[in-house]
Amino acid sequence: MDRIINSILREITVLVTGGGSPGIIGTIHSLKNNYDNRKVKIICTDAKSECAGKFIADKFYQIPRADHNKMEYLKVMYDICKFEKVDVVLPQNTSELILLSNNEENFLRFNTKIIITGQKTISLANNKYELLKVCKKNNIPYPDYNIASNKKKLVELIKKMGWPKKTIVVKVPDSNGSRGIRIIDEGKDYKKMFYNEKPTNLFMKLNNFLDLLDNEFPPLLIMEYLPGDEVSIDVFRDKKNFISIPRKRNQIRSGISFENSAVNDEELIRYSKVLSDELNLKYCFGFQFKYDSSNIPKILECNPRVQGTMVFSTFMGVNLIYSSIKSCLGEKIPELKYEWDTKLLRYWGAIGINSNSITKV
Repeated sequence: MDRIINSILREITVLVTGGGSPGIIGTIHSLKNNYDNRKVKIICTDAKSECAGKFIADKFYQIPRADHNKMEYLKVMYDICKFEKVDVVLPQNTSELILLSNNEENFLRFNTKIIITGQKTISLANNKYELLKVCKKNNIPYPDYNIASNKKKLVELIKKMGWPKKTIVVKVPDSNGSRGIRIIDEGKDYKKMFYNEKPTNLFMKLNNFLDLLDNEFPPLLIMEYLPGDEVSIDVFRDKKNFISIPRKRNQIRSGISFENSAVNDEELIRYSKVLSDELNLKYCFGFQFKYDSSNIPKILECNPRVQGTMVFSTFMGVNLIYSSIKSCLGEKIPELKYEWDTKLLRYWGAIGINSNSITKV
């Protein structure tokens, strides 16, 4: 019966933003290789004219940046959705989430829905300081933290938290993608790091970090450093369904997962359920936890959008990305089987382009 139903599901058109994002290949794979064997036409967009998504999607449009020209961005998106008869927009860039959320009803004029949650939820989930307060309220483990908006207070609080003996993390509360973060550590051999390591680490001495700042600045989050393993939790939630998949980030390069393994941890799944309900998040999104020196997982951040390695759920057999599309369209989510022994190895691929051909490896 399921095969008969699946065979008559209508073809849909999905617009995926962020064609140059690290996760674009996995997102398109998840949509094309869905558990309904459904035909999905992919329209991909990006602010850059050349990106991977341009060559793996069915069609590509270059669009304005949402954080540079909001009205022009919306106008172009409206035009694409109307012309292409887009059923669902799947945003992948944090900078466009609130803008799309605030204009969600305008897209309905073209019968286009958006995989997005409410503006208030996005603002709360994107702000690490506010998220920590939510965790504190709901008894979910969180790192020790403070907030400062001038150099004097920053140094005072860092010392109070145990520096220089302890390593301290400083973050911009509403940053994303490894931006706006530095790890203050006086114990590192920075000369050795200069000669032997790639210039991608986040470690600095306090004096060097202070040189980057004015005397006063927008509030910075000061946090306990968590030395243990990092876990991402991919989540799908709607009114009837909740799926949570913790995955250990065994190897990370420039903030991107290169080796993952599934972790069937009831505690982490419960934390994600409590946070999802408290924040009222919907469709696909994720959380990141990191273990402290006592092996306690503590919250790092929330991503109220598709996470870069959410294709992991597709490999596990539950495909959270496509499930979000079905939910947004009002379709029933079937019972899905989890393959908890799943692992992921990422590798560098490439697209070769010339006048005669396009080659993907």
